[in-house]
Amino acid sequence: MSILVTGATGKTGRHIVRELLSAGKEVRLLTRHPERVDKKPGTTVFQGDLTTPGTLSEALDGAESAFLFPVLPAIGPFAEAARHAGVRRVVLFTGAWAAGHTVRDLGSWVLPRYRAAEDALAGSGIAEWTVLRPAPFATNALWWAASIRSGGTVELPYPDAVCPVIHEVDIAASVVRALLDDGHHSARHTLTGPALVSQAEQVAEIGRAIGRPLRVTEIPAHRWRADAERFLRPGIADDLLREWSETAKDPSTALPVLPTVAELTGRPAHTFTRWAADHAADFAGT
Repeated sequence: MSILVTGATGKTGRHIVRELLSAGKEVRLLTRHPERVDKKPGTTVFQGDLTTPGTLSEALDGAESAFLFPVLPAIGPFAEAARHAGVRRVVLFTGAWAAGHTVRDLGSWVLPRYRAAEDALAGSGIAEWTVLRPAPFATNALWWAASIRSGGTVELPYPDAVCPVIHEVDIAASVVRALLDDGHHSARHTLTGPALVSQAEQVAEIGRAIGRPLRVTEIPAHRWRADAERFLRPGIADDLLREWSETAKDPSTALPVLPTVAELTGRPAHTFTRWAADHAADFAGT
């Protein structure tokens, strides 16, 4: 079975590719820059761009399944192209906010956008589709890497805010199970880490992983927003600040911890402690 992986060189995509190869599958990699791909046995690299449907036909022709990276405006056109190419199964991930597990999430800026993308896939005529909705990624902590390497201080609004952040390897493992196993068709699964972890606790775990204490300095929300809006849409910044402010005051308002990763993969989700150990080099500068 030939499986197309979009976003194959990203933090999650590379783990998806590795697991599929370990399972003995033929993997197609879609990338805008084939020359940058470290091609492995069992892979075929195709040049293409999700935002340009006309570049997808070669990669889709002969593929039985596909993992679809969440470039939201491209979901509908990709699904249509995949259906025309005879792709039978597509797995997409969006985000946990789309599940509406909390009143706050129901009013989030991203919820209608995620759901529109999900519905575009669901209504595309693809025979078998699955949506995974991961909690905020543990890799968001990489935002702090430069300040940790340079001075050991992390500036945060709402350091006591909690979330069941998820290791990217758990997202990848869940994607692979949805691609390879039956029983997930027309399902929308929310994925979380195994416990609520505060931002301050995440910083402390990173410090333990790299063997030196780190400091947290609380900053006003407006100061964080001014910096974050250089790389985040204002609506996403609003959603994050609202979540952080509410869960810092009352952790019971956080996204609940769910057993979905274990149910899909047969093993528990990884802790943030494990994530910090896996990424220690990113913070230590080695």
